[in-house]
Amino acid sequence: MHLAVLLQADVPAQMLPARSLMAFTLGSHIVLVPLGVAMPLITLIMHGYGLRRGDATALLLARRWSAVMAVQFAIGVVTGTVLSFEFGLLWPGMMGRWGDVFGIGFGVEAWAFFLEAVLIAIYLYGWRRLPARAHFLLALPLPAAALLGAFGILAANSWMNTPQGFTLDSAGNPVGVNVRQAVFTPMFGPQYWHFVVAMLVTAGYVVAGVYATGWLRGRRDRYHRLGFTVPFTLAAVFTPVQFVLGDSIARQVFHKQPVKFAAMEIVWKTDTHVPEYLFGRLHPDGTVTGGIRIPQLDSILAGFRADTRVTGLTSVSASDRPTAAEATIAHWAFDIMVGIGSVLVLLVLWYALVWLRHRRLPASPWFFRCAALAGFASVAAVECGWITTEVGRQPWIVYWNMRVADAVTPTGAAGVWTMLAVVVTVYAVVFASFLAVLLHMRARWRLADETGRRPPAGHTPETYAPYGPRPAAGVGQPPGPGGDGAGPPTGDRA
Repeated sequence: MHLAVLLQADVPAQMLPARSLMAFTLGSHIVLVPLGVAMPLITLIMHGYGLRRGDATALLLARRWSAVMAVQFAIGVVTGTVLSFEFGLLWPGMMGRWGDVFGIGFGVEAWAFFLEAVLIAIYLYGWRRLPARAHFLLALPLPAAALLGAFGILAANSWMNTPQGFTLDSAGNPVGVNVRQAVFTPMFGPQYWHFVVAMLVTAGYVVAGVYATGWLRGRRDRYHRLGFTVPFTLAAVFTPVQFVLGDSIARQVFHKQPVKFAAMEIVWKTDTHVPEYLFGRLHPDGTVTGGIRIPQLDSILAGFRADTRVTGLTSVSASDRPTAAEATIAHWAFDIMVGIGSVLVLLVLWYALVWLRHRRLPASPWFFRCAALAGFASVAAVECGWITTEVGRQPWIVYWNMRVADAVTPTGAAGVWTMLAVVVTVYAVVFASFLAVLLHMRARWRLADETGRRPPAGHTPETYAPYGPRPAAGVGQPPGPGGDGAGPPTGDRA
């Protein structure tokens, strides 16, 4: 049977387009989130390194990364705002009944967004306008503001997975809200730290991948070496941490959301000595085809013993669990995420062994090819993580309290499909513009480094300090704001 039919059986016609629209906008937005959450920290690490060592190359990288951070933030505003509106437009049933309980998370995220916007503006303005130390200190709250935004979103999502902090009146409406309990749910800690570390790892590999590509193209200068080493090292340090956190959150799902765990592992019947399937497809009759079957491993992974009892999908009625198709989607997403994480651990081991033995980067081009691909792989892993979280919870939008079908908009399916088409078109334009801006910035910076105005004798564009008095127009300054590629010094103040 076609997947779309399986997903919309016995549900309102508008649910499939509503879920498709939400999935598309969330999947698009999540591509930007790693840079939004982790780029401030990566930039400040480079900035602090440059100040501590008096390293103008590091300061130049930090300044350029801050420009990328600002552009990404602006694009994230667009995609994030659309998501905020969609909660009310597509799922009025949930927001109308439960908004007073878990809405605090969205409030925290809104304040964090406002604070981050102000801090980014100050940080950008401060280059060559503020004393170096004051400029750096004013930027220190930026990573905290980014993490605060993640706090708000994860508080809301973890509440949807393990709702608490309320009682129900005779009509089934929540009353007596306890804000602390509603924010700090059983799944909040595992989800939050798993998410934050995932953002650090992903952003580190994405940024390092840019310079790994340059390295493969023959750009072996210190600019590319430093631009690769700092973010890649950050990602490498947190990759094994993420692997441990991933195992921990899977075990928390096993205890707190056993039916979701059954979907992730395509376990049909409750039993002990349950095998692990690597990929494979679950059928409505409970059979599994394809994939690699490893006897008893699922029970061992869940409880460290082969006789660990694993709850199956049939422990609840068919209307209360994901369909076979949904379980297969969650299972594949989970396996892909774990597989990517495992490969990244091997890449980190390669990097660590060479560094510990020779105190240098690996010389093999294959290392840099893998590093260049690691950013794409990390983004794919983040996408798969959200698919696992959201699809595995079906059919519940508020776990065991409200079904997705009860929360969906009454707007007709045709109207929602039209909305999806409009959003896809707008997002295509937005992301194309984002890419065009990044490519234009890269071209300007490369021009400044290679064929721009000649700096004074004995200096190179790499070592041109972002602080200090500005040279006169045309005297030793690469083109652009502070040497980054756009006109004379008078343009810096525009």
